[in-house]
Amino acid sequence: MIVVVMGVTSCGKSTIGKLLAKRLSLPFIEGDEFHPEENILKMSKGIPLNDDDRRPWLQILSHELQMHEKNKGAVLACSALKESYRKILQEGLNEKITWIYLEGTEEMIRKRMKERKNHFMPETLLQSQLSTLEKPSYAYSFSIEKKPDVIVEEIMDILKKNAGNK
Repeated sequence: MIVVVMGVTSCGKSTIGKLLAKRLSLPFIEGDEFHPEENILKMSKGIPLNDDDRRPWLQILSHELQMHEKNKGAVLACSALKESYRKILQEGLNEKITWIYLEGTEEMIRKRMKERKNHFMPETLLQSQLSTLEKPSYAYSFSIEKKPDVIVEEIMDILKKNAGNK
């Protein structure tokens, strides 16, 4: 099983992804850890990444997913803001990715960004991410107003139902 937890910065991708991976007994992949240094420098200066910046990063993540698919699968935390980015992640996989989209109000996400420590993404880039975001109609969407444990429980319920339909 390959699950991608997606959304804009500070929506809780890593928190939900780690909890979900633990519940599923799957490895967790932190997408941010695979950004090249140039991307991190660019974002830390408040400069939004473009498609050319993201493509190599997404290809690395796609390769990681392919490697994990050979075993039991994995849970990846990745913004995956555009459909074209999601297609890169899906490339080379035999199974369809299960997409989990975390959404919240701009106000709530800004508040989370201000509370966040030791992250390279400045608050000024949120608007760029919101403008870039193409919400996937096929993803399971969850409001980040709920507690992480509640969100993970709801995701688990959906995954169990889907497993029963195969």
